[in-house]
Amino acid sequence: MPAQDKRDVRRNAANGKERCAWCDTCGTLLLGDSCSGCGSSGREFEINSPGDIRPCMGDSIELVLGLFREAFGTDSPLKGKALFLNKVPGEDRTDELVAHGAVLGVLRFDLRLDCSVLELRQPGAELFFPVATKNVVYFGNMAGHLKGKTVPGANVFDVKGEFQAGSPLILKKGQKVGPGVALVDSGDMKSAEKAVKIRDLNQISDMPVSPDAGLEEFVECNKEHVKRIGRRGVREIRMFLDEHNPKNLPVTVSFSGGKDSLVAFGLAREAVGKPDLLNIDTGLEFPESEEYVKGFSKKSGCRLLVAHGGNGFWDNVGSFGPPAKDFRWCCKVCKLGPMTDLIEREYPKGVITVEGNRWLESFARSGIGFVTRNPFVPNQVNLNPIRSWRSADVWAYILLHRLDYNPLYDKDFERIGCYLCPSCLASEWRNTGRIHPELYSRWEDHLHDYAERRGLPKEYVDMGFWRWKVLPPKMVQLSEGMGLCMKPASAEGPAMDILKGASPCAAGGYSVEAVVRVQRTRDFAYVEDALRTVGDVKYSPEYEIALLRTPIGKAKLFGGGQVSVTAPDGKNARKVFEMAVKALIRAEMCTECGICAKSCPRHAIVISGGMKVDPERCTACGRCESSCMVVHYYDKLMEDADTLRRGQA
Repeated sequence: MPAQDKRDVRRNAANGKERCAWCDTCGTLLLGDSCSGCGSSGREFEINSPGDIRPCMGDSIELVLGLFREAFGTDSPLKGKALFLNKVPGEDRTDELVAHGAVLGVLRFDLRLDCSVLELRQPGAELFFPVATKNVVYFGNMAGHLKGKTVPGANVFDVKGEFQAGSPLILKKGQKVGPGVALVDSGDMKSAEKAVKIRDLNQISDMPVSPDAGLEEFVECNKEHVKRIGRRGVREIRMFLDEHNPKNLPVTVSFSGGKDSLVAFGLAREAVGKPDLLNIDTGLEFPESEEYVKGFSKKSGCRLLVAHGGNGFWDNVGSFGPPAKDFRWCCKVCKLGPMTDLIEREYPKGVITVEGNRWLESFARSGIGFVTRNPFVPNQVNLNPIRSWRSADVWAYILLHRLDYNPLYDKDFERIGCYLCPSCLASEWRNTGRIHPELYSRWEDHLHDYAERRGLPKEYVDMGFWRWKVLPPKMVQLSEGMGLCMKPASAEGPAMDILKGASPCAAGGYSVEAVVRVQRTRDFAYVEDALRTVGDVKYSPEYEIALLRTPIGKAKLFGGGQVSVTAPDGKNARKVFEMAVKALIRAEMCTECGICAKSCPRHAIVISGGMKVDPERCTACGRCESSCMVVHYYDKLMEDADTLRRGQA
């Protein structure tokens, strides 16, 4: 097993922990089995899963140091030391801070306070206790296991410095030290019934203190590991091209301007020379990213091909509403459609693209293999040589090979994509407001207007609830804890009123009746074309009536949105109803991305103001429907769809 893979499986899965190694001699994180500087195998320590640890760089360093200065009056134990951040689950940005080979605390962006806060851990309390000039509380007269307990004010002996309720504290009891949280202001501490919450409390350990170190030491100590995983990535690319590229298709790199795509470029360049760079200008890019991509292409001498999303996002956001982590309609409109066009135009015989997809980026990518294909982008084979890399591996490679990276990474951005992407964090969104107030204001104004029209509270925008179509449990708890209702008072976009669920008809069989409300953006004739992909259709333009006939049932659709279905049984009635409604909203909400046309094996579809279908060519195979973004998010667009499908209406 390669060295990296050995490290990858060194985990304490039962406790959700990942095992890392630290070189106490050189003062930095080790990624491989030994230090390239001194040869040490390092000291093991644990971080929380998934373990996508990264070096703390640029403005992030001052953020960390500032939080410790604010809390304890000094940053001396961290000044000049190698710092690392490990992303862990939370409401928003939540990072474990690693230094001196231990987790010293957690940096968390508090959505209620709209700022970053520090949560101290046991090693951090031990490290800072000797030098802290404030936020230290001495107490006694308590025995037994104290972790998680509260300290009455009567037991507080002394308080160092002034602080407010909620502040992180260092607690001292006899020979024990630990982290805590103030439950009241410092001035009220001795008189409070409950003064302090104890996070932990232990005897002071012999935790090693690291020498000064930075990014240079991090790279030097891991250079052999980085070279090894780099060679493996290059070897994978070359082996694939030797064994699975008989047509000698060109090799490209998906170059977004992010760190992962930069490493993909480095490996591809070593494997094949100068690959073409494929970039997507979604129309929502940071100016820094656009400038960086163009400059990098020029400096590297590689041809840059840009797919333009134009004004696609702003043209469609009124119909679909804000994109969300679970409703990313914008990706197909602004990315997949333009890239499909570019590949068809520039690489008609097909193309192989090296990408920077990694398992630890998201749950959706946790199972990707070396070779993948995107069903929405025909004629493209994707290679993922860094799929098993951690973020620290990525940065070590970039720094070792002195690759120019996007300057936004030095401005406390952990990920870089579209500036208003729902997958970015609220903390990063505040960064956007700081460096690009005009971009920030445009989206903020749009969101507040959207929330006001739907009767949603301002926190829907201010606290980032818009980032989910269906709130996850952590955000449900947050909203309920604050007494907020995130259900819209008025509907916008497509909606459905079920007049009659799947029930027996007097004439025999089963029927479904409903009224579907969707904005009319084009002639009802386009509904006829969409219906042709699922069955036989008769259409009356004079009365705006479309009759659909399928082997399992019939449907009538009217220009006013009425839909009625009949079928031999309830299951098929619901199925035909869903087919008809999907065709209706597909026709009216078509973004003209063109992916359906390129997915059709019989070339039965053309895009002309919407989707037009040639009935002589169409065989209702369903390929176009499975590639349609509107159909893909049918359940999100039609909230009652799943209820009807389960037979509850």
